[in-house]
Amino acid sequence: MIRYISDMHFDHDSILAYDNRPFNSVSEMNAAMIARWNRVVSLEDLTWILGDFCAGDADRWRDILGSLNGQKALILGNHDTPETVEQLRGLFTEVAQYREILDGDRHVVLCHYPMLSFHDQYFGWYHLYGHVHASYEWNITENGKRLMRNLYVRTDLCRMANVGAMLPYMDYTPRTLEELLPYL
Repeated sequence: MIRYISDMHFDHDSILAYDNRPFNSVSEMNAAMIARWNRVVSLEDLTWILGDFCAGDADRWRDILGSLNGQKALILGNHDTPETVEQLRGLFTEVAQYREILDGDRHVVLCHYPMLSFHDQYFGWYHLYGHVHASYEWNITENGKRLMRNLYVRTDLCRMANVGAMLPYMDYTPRTLEELLPYL
């Protein structure tokens, strides 16, 4: 099983207020996200983390990664410092800025940042991203998606979804592509 999530921001103090996250403290948020992850991710699953995983140092990343089930792959986000990630490369099955994968028979473009024009979007590919949280930038991205569909009179264009942990359909839990299809 392959799962996806972005913008978990473990140990990031200011993220509680920025996202209006429903936790009283960072430690409560961390514990809840670890529990939700482990509730759905088996030891055999692969979870693609689409950036902004943790605000802590390499030791803190190591502790959190060690508490999460399954294999992990990382698409780098703007908060994932190169020095920290380099120290932890062996804990990820892969680290990349951008990746195109096959999930079952579906092609998926993975990037931390949203792209309104992505590889083979006219031929049934999907795009998963993060970065924009539940913000005005996400609203702009969603509006761009609607404009592309209206321009070409096709509902199968710009099949893309924000997999930010804070979104209601994500609920701080890694999701499968099948679970995300209604939001594409």
